[in-house]
Amino acid sequence: MSTIPLDYETLRLIWWLLLGVLLIGFAVMGGRDLGVGALLPFAARTDDGRRVLLNVVGPTWEGNQVWLVLGGGAIFAAFPPLYAVSFSGFYLAMIVILLALILRPVGFKFRGKIADARWRAVWDWALFVGGAVPSLIFGVAVGNVLLGAPFHFDDTMRIFYTGNFFQLLMPFALLCGLVSLLMIATQGAAVIVGRTEGVLAERGRTLGIWAGLGTIVLFALGGVWLAFMDGHTITSVVDPNAPINPLAKTVELVRGGWLSNYGTYPWMIAAPVLGFAGMALAVLSLNARKGLPALLAASVGIFGIISTAGLSLFPFLLPSSTLPQAGLTLWDASSSHLTLFVMLLVTVVFLPIILLYTAWVFRVMRGTVTTTTLNKNPNAY
Repeated sequence: MSTIPLDYETLRLIWWLLLGVLLIGFAVMGGRDLGVGALLPFAARTDDGRRVLLNVVGPTWEGNQVWLVLGGGAIFAAFPPLYAVSFSGFYLAMIVILLALILRPVGFKFRGKIADARWRAVWDWALFVGGAVPSLIFGVAVGNVLLGAPFHFDDTMRIFYTGNFFQLLMPFALLCGLVSLLMIATQGAAVIVGRTEGVLAERGRTLGIWAGLGTIVLFALGGVWLAFMDGHTITSVVDPNAPINPLAKTVELVRGGWLSNYGTYPWMIAAPVLGFAGMALAVLSLNARKGLPALLAASVGIFGIISTAGLSLFPFLLPSSTLPQAGLTLWDASSSHLTLFVMLLVTVVFLPIILLYTAWVFRVMRGTVTTTTLNKNPNAY
C-alpha cells in the first residue's frame, strides 16, 4: 500500500499545471525584458534613450531567467521522455535560442565600455536579437508541438527523431512564432510606457498598440487555422494511474481535433477569451497612456494565449507526426509517483520564496527611469 497522500493521477495533473505556470511565468516576467530588447532600436533613437531602456530592465532581467530554468528543470524531472525528445529533436533551435540569450548579458556589460557610436550600435542590435529571436522561436516551437514532432519509438522503446531544423519552419509554426513575438513586444511596450516618459513613452505606446493589434489578428487567424488542422485524439481507454508506456494507447487524427476539448470541457473557452480580452485591454490602456494597466492586461493576454495552446493539446505534451500512437501525454510520459511527490514538496517550499523575492526586487526597482536619474547613478548601464 502506497503511503503517498496524493494518487498518481492527481500528481500528474498537478505537474502538468505547474509546467504551464512556469512557462507562463517566463513569458510574463521574462517577456518584459525580451519585449524591451525587441523594441530597443525602434523605441529609442538616441544613445541616452537606449540607456534609459537598458536601465529599465537591467536590474531585473537576470532574475527573470529563473522561470526559464525552472521550466526546463520541470520538464527534465517531471516528464523525462518529453525532455529527451524535445531537447534532442529541437536541438538546433535550442542552440539558436541559447546563442541569442547569451548576447543579452554580453550586450548589457559591453555596450557602455567604449563611448563610440558604432560600438554601441552593434550591441544595441545584439540586444535586439537577444530579445526578438527567442520570442519568435519559442512560438515556432509551440506551433510545431501542435503540428506534431517527427519522432517514434522502436520495439525496445528507443526514441528516434527523424526531422531537421528547416522542417520546423512550417507556415503554421511561423504564424505561432509571430503571435509570440508580437505579444512579447506588447508586454515590452507596456513596460516602456509605464517606466519612461516623453518621446520614449510615446514611441513605446505607438509600437505597443500596433503589436497588440497584430497579436489579436494573428491569434484569431491561428484559431481558424487550428479548426481545420488534424488534431490527435486518443481512442483507447487510458488508465491515469498506469506506469508510463507511450505505445499502450491508440490515437487517431481528426480534423479540428485540437478544438474537441472545448466541447468536452466548456470552461476551457475562458482561455482564448482571456487572450483576446487581455490584448484588447492592453491596446486600450496603451492608447490612454496607462502603463501599469497595460502591463497587467498584456500579462492576462499572454496567460490566455499560452493556456489556449496547452488546453487544446490536453492531455498531449508532444504529439508525434510520424507515429500518432507514440505521442507523449502526461499519463504516459511522467516520472514515477514518488518522484513527482518529492518534487512537489520541494516546489511548495521554494516557489513561494522565488515569488516573494521577485516581488521585493520589483518593489525596490519601481519608478520612472530618465536621463537625469541615470546621471545620478554611477552603476547605471
